[in-house]
Amino acid sequence: MICLVAGKVVAPLMVSAMTLAWTHSVEKIAWEEDWRATPAGLELVEARVKGSGAGMEPPPEARLVNGVYVWRPKVPPQFEVVMRRSGATADWRICMSGQCRPMEAYVPPDADPVVMRMCKASP
Repeated sequence: MICLVAGKVVAPLMVSAMTLAWTHSVEKIAWEEDWRATPAGLELVEARVKGSGAGMEPPPEARLVNGVYVWRPKVPPQFEVVMRRSGATADWRICMSGQCRPMEAYVPPDADPVVMRMCKASP
């Protein structure tokens, strides 16, 4: 199961797969990443971006599907993913089962950084 951790706040998302979405601060282009919890850690399954520019160019293996670049990033499973919140852009969005909500629906709006990791098992 995936959790968001912000200081002492631990928010279990009650899912083993979710989409992390945000809007690029300069280009104002949507970016999405699909993550899933595996025994090896958090696996980045697929990334999508609706354009390019300002350091967000899709890699050569990306395919253009209905106006969106789609690819499978080649990164090993991660222990955690650290997200920063500057306040200068819209909040990160957490998408599960087709529904997206801003990160502040799960952790305090001023929490920074917020860490996505697998939840610790209860004793």
